[in-house]
Amino acid sequence: MGLGLLTLSVVPGAEGNAAAAESWVYFGTYTGGKSRGIHVSRFNHETGVLGQAALVAEMTNPSFLAVHPNGRQLYAVGETADSTGRRGGTVAAFQLDAATGGLKPLSTQDSHGSHPCHLTVDRTGRWVLVANYSSGTLSVFPVAEDGSLGSAKQVIQHSGSSVNTSRQMAPHAHSIQLDPRNRHAIAADLGIDKLMVYDFDAKTGQLEPNQPPFASLAPGSGPRHFAFHPDGRHLFAINEMLTTITAFSYDGRQGRLKELSTVPTLPGPNPGDASTAEILVHPTGRFVYGSNRGHHSIVVYRFDRKTSALTLVEHESTGGKTPRNFVIDPTGRWLLAENQDSDSVVVFAIDADTGALTPTGQRIEVGSPVCARFVAVR
Repeated sequence: MGLGLLTLSVVPGAEGNAAAAESWVYFGTYTGGKSRGIHVSRFNHETGVLGQAALVAEMTNPSFLAVHPNGRQLYAVGETADSTGRRGGTVAAFQLDAATGGLKPLSTQDSHGSHPCHLTVDRTGRWVLVANYSSGTLSVFPVAEDGSLGSAKQVIQHSGSSVNTSRQMAPHAHSIQLDPRNRHAIAADLGIDKLMVYDFDAKTGQLEPNQPPFASLAPGSGPRHFAFHPDGRHLFAINEMLTTITAFSYDGRQGRLKELSTVPTLPGPNPGDASTAEILVHPTGRFVYGSNRGHHSIVVYRFDRKTSALTLVEHESTGGKTPRNFVIDPTGRWLLAENQDSDSVVVFAIDADTGALTPTGQRIEVGSPVCARFVAVR
């Protein structure tokens, strides 16, 4: 796997003074087709204009990205089953230049698992937590003062299975996040139909099973990703296999999840080729969004904090094939959808009253885009 810094001369507006209303958008991808690694574009939060993307770091399958709280480092998984002769993937650290959008490689570590597919940085910026899908493991890495990653501090192996004999014969950790208090880490495991909950020590980076240690979902759900509501008291999980969204109440002091309701992500029965990918809550907390692969759409629900009810707003085509991750910009006005199988990123305007999506006509080419992350231009 090669890591390298490339010129950003094709990115409009990359030179000169940066406007406060603009951000870099970094795209994680699957490589081997039209992509060779991490790409970056420039986005204007006032106009919704997304510039053409440029390659800034060569890396094999940097499918998911995370930005350090200081905005000066970026981390990426290398989603492979085998790397440098060892069984497993990698996790890489980059120095981020917010003035030019450039990336400079800092370090690469073994992920201690096969197909690392998700990672997060804790709120102190001292730890990076990684979910390894195929091996069903979680890994915790220390962050050095320069932003590079040390060797893994801890590796946790999930165990168990569930009802789908083709996909759930073993654990498959699909994502991991810290709660708003930075006191608990939650990992969605598709293979065992559970949201695993861990006590997190921000001083040592240690994870210990919480009591209770998990929340179960309906058999065969396949929980993939989840998102916290801005109030910190609700969580929404998107279930890949049953194409549903499950709403939970969340007690941040005890790390306790309680299921409230489950709603479909598709307008009708699953034809068999559809599955979900990403879920996000609007910054206002009023709307919940989820992506449907196969159906090539984003479902929009309105959320009522008083009743905890989810009410369907619409299903909007993403204008491409196989939408994976998508992002809502910090202003809450725009949504960027990454269409993996049509090599495109499409910009939508968000209606502030209804949450509905409208295509803006802004579309750029990125090879097999999987993830996007904003970093303010400085």
